[in-house]
Amino acid sequence: MNKKEFAKKIDSTLLRPDATEAEIRELCRIAREYGFATVALPSQYMKLALELLEGSGVGFDAASGFPLGIQSTETKVHEAVEAVKLGCTEVDMVMALGKFKSGKYQEVEDEIRAVREAIPDVVLKVIIETHYLTDDEKRKAAELVANAGADFVKTSTGFAPTGATVEDIKLLYETVGDRIKVKASGGIRTTEQALALLEAGASRLGASNAHRLVDGLKEE
Repeated sequence: MNKKEFAKKIDSTLLRPDATEAEIRELCRIAREYGFATVALPSQYMKLALELLEGSGVGFDAASGFPLGIQSTETKVHEAVEAVKLGCTEVDMVMALGKFKSGKYQEVEDEIRAVREAIPDVVLKVIIETHYLTDDEKRKAAELVANAGADFVKTSTGFAPTGATVEDIKLLYETVGDRIKVKASGGIRTTEQALALLEAGASRLGASNAHRLVDGLKEE
């Protein structure tokens, strides 16, 4: 795998609440240079980012229900629809973790399906926040995501105490097989870690130091 191919597997993220416009502009500049799959930024900067990325082939990854997943279904649907109207190319929504932990699996699946049906032509990833789940719950959550028609099950928001692990990626990949894809996100800090997650079954990575991951790749 060369650096260009590697970069296309990465969503470059900057989702700190205090992210400044100058930081957003610099991240978009780097994203153009490296050719990442998308940038994942606060929605308030979407219009600016799309202008900065025009013609680059780098998409915009918008959030729905981020970062806690506690919003109503109507709010999550509205966020997703409005983001698509503005021009985003992918949406990452956060699963209703509290409802899931309460055993309200059908409600959780129905909510994901509602967002899916509202944006049928846009890549939809669902964050299950693996830190808070047992292995059995991770399998159950991945099944709900696949059944609801999403394109990816994603490990983490990056706001929980821990993020993606090789073990979790293997578990999720074994659960969903080829039905949907797996995105690893949260705490990916080294090239070696990133490559291990891809080897374990991830098709996409989310990272706040994306360019450093690519710089560390030794091309074959």
